[in-house]
Amino acid sequence: MSETFKLSPLDIREFSLSNGLRIILNPDNAIPVVSIAVYYNVGSRNERADRTGFAHLFEHMMFQGSENVPKAGHFQYIMKAGGTMNGTTSSERTNYYETLPADQLPLGLWLESDRMRSLAVTQENLDNQREAVKEEKRLRYDNQPYGQIFDLINEMIYKNFANSHSTIGSMDHLDAATVEDVQEFFRIYYAPNNAVLVLSGAFDPETARELVETYFGDIPSQPLPPDLDVTEPTEVAANYREWEDKLAPFPAFLIGWKIPPRRSAEFNALYLAGKILYDGDSSRLYQKLVKGDESVIQLFGFTDERRGPSSIFVGAIPKPEKDLSKIRETIMQEIHDLASHGPTAEEMEKIENQLINDSVRMRQSSMSRAQQIAEFALYDGDPKLVNTELETLLSIKAEQIRHAVGTFLNTDNRALLDVVPAGKG
Repeated sequence: MSETFKLSPLDIREFSLSNGLRIILNPDNAIPVVSIAVYYNVGSRNERADRTGFAHLFEHMMFQGSENVPKAGHFQYIMKAGGTMNGTTSSERTNYYETLPADQLPLGLWLESDRMRSLAVTQENLDNQREAVKEEKRLRYDNQPYGQIFDLINEMIYKNFANSHSTIGSMDHLDAATVEDVQEFFRIYYAPNNAVLVLSGAFDPETARELVETYFGDIPSQPLPPDLDVTEPTEVAANYREWEDKLAPFPAFLIGWKIPPRRSAEFNALYLAGKILYDGDSSRLYQKLVKGDESVIQLFGFTDERRGPSSIFVGAIPKPEKDLSKIRETIMQEIHDLASHGPTAEEMEKIENQLINDSVRMRQSSMSRAQQIAEFALYDGDPKLVNTELETLLSIKAEQIRHAVGTFLNTDNRALLDVVPAGKG
């Protein structure tokens, strides 16, 4: 692919406070807004085997008030200031973020620092957020057709518990959790030396630096969290499982592969292979199965990017009376073809255009910039990778994609989850 396209580098300035909090500033005055992203180095991968769901529980707990902010006050302050905000949890991290009018930067920093310093971890807050998580699990997983298939396929792909268990976690574990358990989790993982703070948008760097010092400088650091082992054997944990879904109107299936960690050369090549196989209307599988054969109601493909071993899923919900095995054959045939002949010149050009388009769009949003910079800082220790990532991906050759697909996807080392409607097994 072409390596001639160059984006002008983002202005990245970094420093650390004496308590270990890492700060990255990305001043950009194009629009009078500022985005704040706080990334904590804790996800489901950090949970104990008898206390799953804690990382996600905390995403909820962090909006329950702190020393100077009442319960739900965080939302109200941000919305009244004309801003937006949220938080998410993954296997890799928990993040909190807001975008505000530029003159409201002190408000955002005050809110984030108050809960980092003095979250209200009370029995009442724990009880009501435990119930909120249970309700979310019922709505998003238990009472949705196909709602549990991605958690099930992860258990089939990964052998290491740190990688295989779900982010939503076990409700029994949450029920067994004490306030002391939760306070301890907060102390270990929500410390300034276990976090990255990114500001992107319209602000004066010197003023921002002073504000960060003022609000976060006196929060005490903590001993670093325990070391984490996310290593995996090459083999998937299980090759086949049939699962009865009481809510599924039609059968479905999901195929999963274990692949190398994010940003490795092989991962990058497989990420691009995913774009060729299943990303968008012009992808091979969409053209074959949705447009051509018209055999599926829904096709899905996804690259799950992790710091340790990562994964790729491809699956489909076939139309009634369509042959599942034939659809799977088509998927494996396209993978075999890509492993044998590699991408076409036209596909490489399409990927190049997609990557450039995605990068340009990312840079237009202060929040997208803040989140990408935070990931590179937290996962790789280098926020400036945001300026070279496009170049890295554009430098990947068709032969690298062909070889990676042959090694990691065109193989029997894969997990197949067959979903059958109730009573049809």
